[in-house]
Amino acid sequence: MTKIALVTGGSRGLGRNTALHIARRGGDVVITYHSRSDAADAVVAEIAALGHKAIALRLDTSDVGSFAGFTDRLREGLQTTWKRDSFDHLVNNAGHGDCAPIAETTEAQFDALVNVHFKGVFFLTQALLPLITDGGRIVNLSSGLTRVSAPGWGAYAAVKGAVEVLTLYMAKELGARGIAVNTVAPGAVETDFFGGAVRDTPDFNAFFAGITALGRVGLPDDIGPMIASLLSEDNRWVNAQRIEVSGGQGI
Repeated sequence: MTKIALVTGGSRGLGRNTALHIARRGGDVVITYHSRSDAADAVVAEIAALGHKAIALRLDTSDVGSFAGFTDRLREGLQTTWKRDSFDHLVNNAGHGDCAPIAETTEAQFDALVNVHFKGVFFLTQALLPLITDGGRIVNLSSGLTRVSAPGWGAYAAVKGAVEVLTLYMAKELGARGIAVNTVAPGAVETDFFGGAVRDTPDFNAFFAGITALGRVGLPDDIGPMIASLLSEDNRWVNAQRIEVSGGQGI
């Protein structure tokens, strides 16, 4: 049976790349998007062109109150498209960046980061657990900034650090169901994340390239294939791990 992966924030950036590489490895995909339905539809079309099924559903990962309704829409989509009541893999990718010194970070900035990157991950996973098959996989996205500090990223890195701890507890508690849970921590990557800062700001790009052993920042194709491979049977014994994919950032 073809595996089905749900990738949050799959309409752009690393989520899009991950969804496409899952399809290239033989999987079907559910992607979520926040506001750009046109971008999500384009990803669905790309996956269809690869010979696989995909659907796109709107989701605001900061709105815990919407998760019950999202779960119902997901269940309906799974039944309509695949004649199934479950899916196999969850990739908690959706997120945003916010950079400010600790002394200047507002409560609103802090709360937005917590709601999307930690609270949202916790309660969305909780809501979806009844739909994830036994023997499935969960991948939570973190950041290389939990290991190497950069000024202004304290709040963002802290909530990603919380996700890394949460991953360990998910792996422990879901082990009885055969569900493996891991964290993937990308380094700086050229996407539209944080307004495309790494991609479009030469000084920013050069800073992170300068602290990376391989001498450049990452590309989406450096990350998506690794996440897709982690979902495969080739990596069935990898569990409760933080896997950094950064080209040797900050070593």
